[in-house]
Amino acid sequence: MDLSYLLTHFGEDREHGFDAVVPPIVQSGNFTYPTVAAMRAVVQQEMDRPLYTRGFNPTVGMVRKKLAALEHAEDALLFSSGSAAIAAGVMSFVQAGDHIVCVQKPYSWTKKLLVELLARFGVEHTFVDGTDAENYRRAIRPNTRLFILESPNSLTFELQDIAAVAAIAKAHGILTLCDNSFSSPLFQNPIDLGVDLVAHSATKYLNGHSDVVAGVLAGSAAHMRQVMSREFMTLGPAPSPHDAWLLMRGLRTLELRVNRSADNAAQVARFLEAHPKVKRVHWPGLPSHPQHALALRQMKRVAGLMSIELDAPDEAAVERFCDGLQRFLIAVSWGGYESLQWPVCALKGPSGYYTELPFTMVRLYVGIEDPALLIADLEQGLARM
Repeated sequence: MDLSYLLTHFGEDREHGFDAVVPPIVQSGNFTYPTVAAMRAVVQQEMDRPLYTRGFNPTVGMVRKKLAALEHAEDALLFSSGSAAIAAGVMSFVQAGDHIVCVQKPYSWTKKLLVELLARFGVEHTFVDGTDAENYRRAIRPNTRLFILESPNSLTFELQDIAAVAAIAKAHGILTLCDNSFSSPLFQNPIDLGVDLVAHSATKYLNGHSDVVAGVLAGSAAHMRQVMSREFMTLGPAPSPHDAWLLMRGLRTLELRVNRSADNAAQVARFLEAHPKVKRVHWPGLPSHPQHALALRQMKRVAGLMSIELDAPDEAAVERFCDGLQRFLIAVSWGGYESLQWPVCALKGPSGYYTELPFTMVRLYVGIEDPALLIADLEQGLARM
């Protein structure tokens, strides 16, 4: 399917939407039926027909079709957050006594899911260095049911050989779930590499305007139906129709935004790597990245998120750099049009750091502004150190 058609037209039911160029929002929590028989038919097909918006909503349904097509999946579910999508995808396929193997340094809420929530219910886990696919094999136990990948992760940007890990999983009858938020479906498609389930924080690139919190889980129709009938309907992480509509609006410009961000990031990364006050740049698009060859093999392009380690003597110097930046806003998240910074030193509480990352690390998201202005801003910020 042509990508531009998929992003701007596919799944938008104009026949029942007044032929509007922009589909209307079906902002209704409830739906009516002319007869008992009509209601009975919908109750039996609630995943695909509107009964109550907690389950299916026409506006949400349009976005589900687009997201499934983008990830080369049979179906997709839309959630109220990325952490909800990951949690539902994990919880649906494990039970007490099972074991999960997860890449080390995953998204913080994925880690909390394993360490704090699922551990309470007897689900075990092992974190492994995913830069070597064989570490997944070595961690397998008789009760291992799920592999979790995040390639690359969103702090230090280590990759996993997705195809190799998926092959190991299939040989042992183990399900795989990959967080693909960093790359977006435009730059990487884990399902094509053998993965079963793909998750996204749709808050990031998919929405792209920093005005929605949402999540996606994509996979086979059978897997999505299981998640829908169990975790989704029970826990109720449904997005609002308005948020789904905003996400659909964001998808229209996804190709333009993600490519522009990647173009800008390449220029910014090269500048930072050559600067004497930057000790290291973590970005798989640089030839100096230890997994650059793997990135080129399994990703179409490298997206616009990176981390740098400053050559700073103390936290005060890092703060001078961060506070001095004018075009990189201090904020969490990423994937919108605006450039952002997320300093590790902001995570320090009264009892010390909440993370093992160095205080000199600053994550940068390179947005779609003029790259020359972004580089000039970084240059003056580094001079303040």
